[in-house]
Parts: sequence; structure tokens; C-alpha cells
Amino acid sequence: MHLFDRVTFGNVTLRNRIVVSPMCEYSAVDGVPLDWHFVHLGSRAVGGAGLVFTEATAVSPEGRISLGDTGIWNNAQRDAWARIAAFVAEQGAMPGMQLAHAGRKGSTQVPWHGGNALKKEDGAWTPVAPSAIPFSDDYPMPVALDAAGIGKVVADFRAAAVRARDAGFRVLEIHAAHGYLLHEFLSPISNVRSDEYGGSLANRARLLREVVAAVRAVWPAPAPLFVRVSATDWAEGGWDIDECVELARWLKQDGVDLIDCSSGGSVPNAKVPSAPGYQVPFAARIRHEASIATGAVGLITEARQAEEILDRGDADLIIMAREMLRDPYFPRRAAGELGAKIEPAVQYQRAW
Repeated sequence: MHLFDRVTFGNVTLRNRIVVSPMCEYSAVDGVPLDWHFVHLGSRAVGGAGLVFTEATAVSPEGRISLGDTGIWNNAQRDAWARIAAFVAEQGAMPGMQLAHAGRKGSTQVPWHGGNALKKEDGAWTPVAPSAIPFSDDYPMPVALDAAGIGKVVADFRAAAVRARDAGFRVLEIHAAHGYLLHEFLSPISNVRSDEYGGSLANRARLLREVVAAVRAVWPAPAPLFVRVSATDWAEGGWDIDECVELARWLKQDGVDLIDCSSGGSVPNAKVPSAPGYQVPFAARIRHEASIATGAVGLITEARQAEEILDRGDADLIIMAREMLRDPYFPRRAAGELGAKIEPAVQYQRAW
């Protein structure tokens, strides 16, 4: 059995290999996480997960997707997160934070209000991107980042990492997937620059690697650092798995411990062959060809399915999103199905 094996990354040991994926809740006020976030993340720690990630947490106000996004660009946000991180840790899970910048997909309504571009009177801002290309006709026109803007992005990630560290988080993940800013630089679809940040793979990967270096400067090894990538854009002429494998090799040299292997998000209406475990082959290929630990994601909903992924050596962690929304106690249910034993919180012991 592998799903309930302990696993160590740097100076952090997880009690099992089940990870709560970053999942946007769009319920913060001025970037500050509220009681909703405390209950949402805390209940999944009580539920038995090994690592609990915050949602994509913006490193700057303009790095948000919506006005409801959480942030880590000021000390009020840091202090609110500290309460949540402490509770997650008290329940035996490791608290992790995903640092993010929405890029051209920012300044939009929350999903249940349509997700389209914000209006000026509703608090819109001008999003930034590698190139002045909107995500779609329903999204705002971004401004292409100049040298000063790129420098600010790197500095914002670095400052956010310091605040995350001070808030008590033990694992950091840099979000370079799903069509957000760092992925936008990687993909030829959204990056048509002709300077040192565009063109070749090395140039398109430059900003992500600069962000990793800046974060590592204040989040030094052995503290674990993950990077979430989209392994493919699912679009002709876009980012693909071959380039992603090469990127993973570079990120390993840069001090990244694990690649969180998702896909898509760079273009609207991409044709994604969604099926149970459909993204697992990306994690397997990156793990074997780049010789770096990986996390598998994507319609993983059953205990035996997760166990088989680990048993085949396709990934090191199982990173779960929607199933965790449906059932925050999935790890306890999975343990029962696989014949493993995990200790419940003392308050719940009489139920076991």
C-alpha cells in the first residue's frame, strides 16, 4: 500500500500522499481569508489529508483573478492566514500555500456572477500579461509587461514567500498553470514577445525561473518548493508536454522539489479529452524523463484508482480537488477501503 505511506520532501514529512489541491473559493474581502477559508481548509485537515494547500493566493492586488481572491501582499492577510495555517498543522496535516498571479485572466467577476470582465464602477483594474492579447472577447485587454513590470512581479513573489513563511506555511507552490501569468509567458499562444522573455523555450521560461530563484532566496532548501504546470495547452501551436519535460529538468536544477502536473487553461474552449485520470500520463512522463517527483491530478476520485497510480510509479503524490469538495473526509473513507488505519481527531475517536 502506498497511499498512506509517509513521504518526505526536504524538511517536511507528510503523514500520507493525499493532497488537497488549491481551489479558489472567491470569498475573501480585500484579499483577507475569512471564516469560510478557516472551515474549508481546516475541515480537510481534520479529514485526514497529508498536505492542505490554500487556494491560488495572489502576490499583488493586480495578481487576483477576481475581487474575491485571497492575497498575501500585506500583513493583514499574513496574520489572517497564520490562524488557518496553525489550525491545519494542529490537525496533523501540513499547511501549504500556492502563490499566484492571474495575469491576463484577472479583473473578472466571480464565477457565480458570470466570470466576465469587471466594469470600472465595480472595481476593475488593468491586467498585465506577456503580450497585449486578451484571453477571450469576454476578458479585459491586458497591458504587456515592461522591464520594470517584470521586476515587480519577481519582487512580489519574493515578498509573498516571506509572508507565507512568517504565517507558518511549510510548503510553497508557485502557480505556473491554467493560463495565468507564468503560464502565459511559457505558452507561444499568449507570449509573442521578441525580447529575452519571448521566442525560445529558454526565453519563455525565464520569468518562471527568475521567480523560482527569488522565492528560493527567502525560502531556502530544505523547505519544500513545488511548481504547478499545465503540461499542455490542448491547442495547436501551444505549450506541450515535450517543452514541459525540458522545463521540469531546469526547475529541478533550480531547486524545485516537485512538479504538480495539471493541463489546459491557456485558451478558451480547448478540446480536453477529460476522463478519469486523464492527466496522470503527464505526471508519469515528467517523473521518469526529468527525474523529479510529481503530483498527479485530474478526475482522481477513488481510493483504488489513487493507489494504482502510486503503485505504477506514475507519481509521488495524489493531488485532489473536486472529490475533496464533495467529501472532505475522503482520506478516512479511502483508508477504510484500502485497509489502512489513520487516527481521527481526539474529538472524533468515539466514532471509530
